[in-house]
Amino acid sequence: MDNILDTAKTWLTDFFDPAVKKEVEYLIANDQEELKDRFYKNMEFGTGGMRGVMGVGTNRINKYTLGKSTQGLSNYLNKVYKDGEIKVVIAFDCRHNSDTLARTVAEVFSANNIKVYLFSDLRTTPELSFAVRYLKCHAGIVLTASHNPPEYNGYKVYWTDGGQIVPPQDGAIIAEINSLDFEDIKFKANEDLIQVIDKEVDEAFIEQSVQNGNFNADGKDDFKIVFTSLHGTSITAIPEVLKRAGYKNVTIIEEQAKPDGNFPTVKSPNPEEPEALSMAVKKAEEIGADMVVGTDPDSDRLGIAVRNLDGKMEIVNGNQAMVLMTKFLLDKKKAKGFKGNEFIATTIVSTPMMEEMAKAYGVEFKTALTGFKWIGKMIKDFPQSKFVGGGEESFGYMVGDFVRDKDAVTSTLLACEIASQAKANGSFFYKDLIQCYVDYGFYKEHLVSITKKGISGAEEIKQMLKDFKENPVESVAGSKVKWIEDYNTSTAKNVLTGEEKIIDIPKSNVLIYETEDGTRIAARPSGTEPKVKFYISTNTKLDKAENYKKVSAELDAKIKNILAELKLG
Repeated sequence: MDNILDTAKTWLTDFFDPAVKKEVEYLIANDQEELKDRFYKNMEFGTGGMRGVMGVGTNRINKYTLGKSTQGLSNYLNKVYKDGEIKVVIAFDCRHNSDTLARTVAEVFSANNIKVYLFSDLRTTPELSFAVRYLKCHAGIVLTASHNPPEYNGYKVYWTDGGQIVPPQDGAIIAEINSLDFEDIKFKANEDLIQVIDKEVDEAFIEQSVQNGNFNADGKDDFKIVFTSLHGTSITAIPEVLKRAGYKNVTIIEEQAKPDGNFPTVKSPNPEEPEALSMAVKKAEEIGADMVVGTDPDSDRLGIAVRNLDGKMEIVNGNQAMVLMTKFLLDKKKAKGFKGNEFIATTIVSTPMMEEMAKAYGVEFKTALTGFKWIGKMIKDFPQSKFVGGGEESFGYMVGDFVRDKDAVTSTLLACEIASQAKANGSFFYKDLIQCYVDYGFYKEHLVSITKKGISGAEEIKQMLKDFKENPVESVAGSKVKWIEDYNTSTAKNVLTGEEKIIDIPKSNVLIYETEDGTRIAARPSGTEPKVKFYISTNTKLDKAENYKKVSAELDAKIKNILAELKLG
């Protein structure tokens, strides 16, 4: 505790604002537990920058922790780009303090002689990714905590290609940040270097979104969409994109259309949670809509609900949406003629069905660690290859490469194109999805997410993963474990034959068991939340669409048994 107290006392110097000093003094005198949680460590970069609870302290998001990161990034940019003007672009979402923190970040960059383009108001994350390349910037920042609770905020860093920072830049930037003291932050702005931007970039982004997501589907006039922005940023882009693509019947959930960092109408503004879309689904049932789309606060994830076989609205998961979107894009490419350099991509914890589909179309399949920065890196690393589309199980998808991060704006349009065309053809989104199961194998996934907060929670997560690794599972649902993939050591071992393979992707704290029947169990800690996640994937053959319900129920029962076996139920 002495070290924590010493760290806290460093925030009592005149460098820090009077209100900050007052709060630290109060915590020292009255609340040792809270003081400990706020100062026991420094806020760290995760899978996409920094994300955490806002407040005073080294383990909180505030002007000092973000200022220090920005100072480190500024130092790195000034070292790497010695000639000519260095430029960055900054966007922010609907969260509390996002606008003021964005302004602080802009001021620090400008104080370090870096030109800043700052959006005038909230914008989507995909627009920020697009803006980096459009404005020929060296880096980009978006102030967001994605779908986290209201008390969170964060900071995602993008590089010259419009993708999030990856090795070696991330390590070098972190080293710069860690070498600094808070007193090294230059807060005094050079206003001449800060330029406010809006309509020109908006127009270019919306135009590109329509161009990449619109395939002139039939049946748009009578295709009914219910859209909710869940109090987030997508209200600035998606209604206009849908309108320009020819969709006239779009009902917006007005109660959720106003940006609001409290997210008052939902428990969590995360489209992965069915409850988040409940208001939109209810409206869709009332008006007989064909599709519901809802996006998270920074508009990089989308949730979709469509009519199932019984005519009721049902939310499709990220894996299902990804499969159908990718198939649609591949069909369009195939109709024009493959050039032989196309590839699709997903992550190691997403559905293996993507690989089966790639084989069927004869295109290359690439897999990456969780986090869209790794898919963005593929595009950069293989300039001779053409990225068609790809996504991850956590409701993120990217259409083409004009944006280098998951993009709910263009993906929303793509989903509507697929469903509208299916309806015009006498089919529907859900029915087309079932046909994919017949064609490529029926894969069904399930996610278990366990939250453990604070210092003790971090230790519990560490222990759970240690136990999972040190006490290997020998069989799952009656099928022997064949492969154990340890991404920490970059090795995959066939425990039945002793064969070992090198995993040729960066190291990560992920462990995957695969059984003889293709069942996969993956475990990983979240890079941005105090959670440990277990991903279960099962599969079987579906001989014909008519047997879908029966086979689906069998896979559900299998997943239930697996959860009980692993004590995750």
